[in-house]
Amino acid sequence: MSTTIAAPAQATATVDFLPLHGTDYVELYVGNAKQAAHYYKTAFGFQSLAYAGPETGTMDKVSYVIRQNKLTFVLTTALRSGTDISAHVDKHGDGVKFLALKVDDATDAWKQTTMRGGKSYMEPKTLKDANGEIVMSGIHTYGDTVHLFIERKNYNGVFMPGFREWKSVYNPESTGLLYVDHCVGNVGWNQMNPWVKFYEDVMGFRNILSFDDKDISTEYSALMSKVMSNGNGYVKFPINEPAEGKKKSQVEEYLDFYDGEGVQHVAIATANIIETVTELKNRGVEFLSIPEAYYADVLDRVGTIDEDLEPLSKLGILIDRDDEGYLLQIFSKPLQDRPTLFFEIIQRKGAKSFGKGNFKALFEALEREQDARGNL
Repeated sequence: MSTTIAAPAQATATVDFLPLHGTDYVELYVGNAKQAAHYYKTAFGFQSLAYAGPETGTMDKVSYVIRQNKLTFVLTTALRSGTDISAHVDKHGDGVKFLALKVDDATDAWKQTTMRGGKSYMEPKTLKDANGEIVMSGIHTYGDTVHLFIERKNYNGVFMPGFREWKSVYNPESTGLLYVDHCVGNVGWNQMNPWVKFYEDVMGFRNILSFDDKDISTEYSALMSKVMSNGNGYVKFPINEPAEGKKKSQVEEYLDFYDGEGVQHVAIATANIIETVTELKNRGVEFLSIPEAYYADVLDRVGTIDEDLEPLSKLGILIDRDDEGYLLQIFSKPLQDRPTLFFEIIQRKGAKSFGKGNFKALFEALEREQDARGNL
C-alpha cells in the first residue's frame, strides 16, 4: 500500500454535526506544575495567564495557565496522593490529559458525539463567576486522553471560572509560537484503524492522508499513520501505530515508557521558523540532529524556497513540498525524562501535508536517540 490522499469533500457533503473552531487549550498532568510553568515560560516564551489552587477554592490540585499568541497550555499537579491526577502522573509521567476544543455549543457537541458511540467523560456543565459563564463537556479518546468541548461565548474573564489572573514579574519575550497546528497520538498494535473509525463515526472527521510502513521506515523500524481532520480543517489528529521492523520503533518506545496510548507530540505553528528555532535553541531547547548530507540535495527534491539554505542547515530544519506549497519543520527532543512527549515547530508556506519527504531523515534521527538510550 502506498501513501493515499483523500479527495476533497464534495459540495453536497452533509452538514458538519460537530463544528470546531480550533484548539482551546492543551492540558498536561505533570509532577510539579510550578516548576513546569517556569520551564515552559523560560524555554518556549509563554506568558503567565491564570492560576487555580487552594487560594481559589480548588483544594486537591493546582493549575497554571500559560499563553503565547493563540497557544494556551494548562499545567496541573495533584496536591495529594490517591487521586486520578497523581495516578496519571505515576503511570505516564508528564503528559497530555486534555485536548480542549472550541465549540459554539458544548451541550450539543456532547450529545452529538455520545449518541454516535463516544464514551462520556463529562456531561455538560456550566461554570459561572462575575465574568460570565463557560459550558464544558467531554468524551474519552485513545488511552487516558480526553477531548473537552469548551463553549466560552458568554465569558469575558481571563480564562474560566475557578481561576484568577496570574500576574508575574517574570515574563520572557515570545519566541513566535502561534497556535496548535496538529496533535499526534500513538496507539497500540492494530489500533490505528479502530481509532480512525472512532474519529469518523463519533466526531465526523475525515481521513485526509495515510502513510504505511513503506512511507515511514528505515533499515530497522517502521510505523503507520493516518491523519484525521475535522470538517473545516482547523483540528487535525494524526494517529500512529507500530509496524513490524528489525528493532523497536519510536512508537513502541513511547508506548513502553508512557505505559499506554497517548499524545506523542504537539505541532506548533510559527510565521518565521528560523527566528523561532534560533531563539528556542538560545534558551536551551534541544532538537533532533539532522546530518549535513540531508541538505546536499534537498533543493533538488523540494525546488526553490524563499529561505537561504545555510541557516536551515545550521539549525537542522527540514523541508518538504506538496502540491499546495512547501513547509519547514523541526522536532524537539522529549520535554521530560521519559522519551515520550515532544514538540514539532512548523512553518507552512502553502503546504497542507505533514512532511512525508522528511520521514526517513526524521526516523533515523529518532533512532539515534533511541540507540543512545539503549531502547532501539
